[in-house]
Amino acid sequence: MMTKIPAPPSTAHLALPFFDDAHRALANDLLPWCAAQEIDERDDRAACREWVRRLGDAGWLRYAVPGSAGGALERLDSRALVLLRETLGYHSPLADFAFAMQGLGSGAITLDGTPEQQSQYLTAVGQGQKIAAFALSEPEAGSDVAAMAMRAEPTADGWRLNGEKTWISNGGIADFYCVFAKTDPTAGTRGITVFIVDATTPGLDTSAHIDVMAPHPLATLRFDNCIVPRTAQLGTLNGGFKLAMRTLDIFRASVAAAAFGMGRRALAEAIAHAKGRRMFGQTLADFQLTQAKLGEMAALIDSAALLTYRAAWMRDDAERRGAPAVGDVSAAAAMAKMCATENASRVIDMALQMHGGLGVKVGTKIESLYRDIRSLRIYEGATEVQQLIIGKSVLRG
Repeated sequence: MMTKIPAPPSTAHLALPFFDDAHRALANDLLPWCAAQEIDERDDRAACREWVRRLGDAGWLRYAVPGSAGGALERLDSRALVLLRETLGYHSPLADFAFAMQGLGSGAITLDGTPEQQSQYLTAVGQGQKIAAFALSEPEAGSDVAAMAMRAEPTADGWRLNGEKTWISNGGIADFYCVFAKTDPTAGTRGITVFIVDATTPGLDTSAHIDVMAPHPLATLRFDNCIVPRTAQLGTLNGGFKLAMRTLDIFRASVAAAAFGMGRRALAEAIAHAKGRRMFGQTLADFQLTQAKLGEMAALIDSAALLTYRAAWMRDDAERRGAPAVGDVSAAAAMAKMCATENASRVIDMALQMHGGLGVKVGTKIESLYRDIRSLRIYEGATEVQQLIIGKSVLRG
């Protein structure tokens, strides 16, 4: 029997001026669809494939690609991505992961792909027919991208790739990978180029699955004399670092939304538990200490949400006007990710504490949220990296 999912504590945020009617319609249509889904997520790879299929069939993945490739909107819209990930994260962090990786994994193609590359990959991504992956991190090059060791050397007909990528989301289930490699090993971040590598390419081994505390399809990729054609080059030669940063700027605010979506779910679970749990002749919700904790949790979530909505609006506004943004978009996205992931972690921890022993019981929603939230403080730029981005912005004035 399907467990009833608590309704979000409030949807009043949809009335904020950051959004227009199209965004509100998207959010209101997505809520009942998410609530109606039921997937056995014990096999993370099979479940992720199933989420991609369902998200594609329902049309939600069309928001992960531009209109020229069959997308729902003319261009990638950060506010739509935020609302989608907030709602998906509330219902299923794995569904959020499946959606997010379709966008992040193909984002470089959206931003800088040739018409042929966009036609070959993006339409299939938006329909859930191809699974995408973003292959940037290496064993010795996570936050320090300049330390990248993977090489791409020119051949008569294309490029030869050798090296290793790790912590790659959708590793082992993706149909293609946007792979970042050094084409000028002496130039640091200015010597990186991106290549589209199909999963069936000889010399690519994706079998090394990485098991983590909150099951997600992750793998180490090994490239052994992996030959790709010239047409696999994505964007300009040695322009890969800037392309990676542009891609992350779009999706960083959406990571924040996924985080506080999980936080909203923890708050809803805590409210439901507090109202139903009786002790000392009254409900847990009757205690002032409980009310104070719930109030703190709500404030932490809403403050993170406002920073996230602002960051998404700033980017969309700059794109719409074709002009410089009002404020530093990268710093705004960094603030959103830092605050949302840290705040959501605190909220989920408080919700678990409120549940007592039930909170650490394997299989409960609070227990799974406690595991799911932790990685969001690390991937797509750890909290410490966000602090550096914000600090440099403040010093520039």
